[in-house]
Amino acid sequence: MEKPVRVKILDHEYLIRGDEDEEQIQEIAEFVNDKFKEIRDNTEKLSEKKAAILAAFHIASEYFQLQKERDNMILDIQSRAQSLNFQIDSIIR
Repeated sequence: MEKPVRVKILDHEYLIRGDEDEEQIQEIAEFVNDKFKEIRDNTEKLSEKKAAILAAFHIASEYFQLQKERDNMILDIQSRAQSLNFQIDSIIR
């Protein structure tokens, strides 16, 4: 694990320790901070705790959507590869 990286999320500083390099940790913190601000700016009188839960939910939702898209892309690539293999086999024979 790398040394802790100081990040700022909603005017609070945190020390984050992770396997990623400092630049990536800062990028992730900025993404989380932006998501937090987006939630806070679009809702009135929402506590920080509730904003954090909503931000986490939105981030998780985006993550699951990307996973689904990746899985569909993998299936499409596998299907195309199988089709190409059949075409190659038919030409060779």
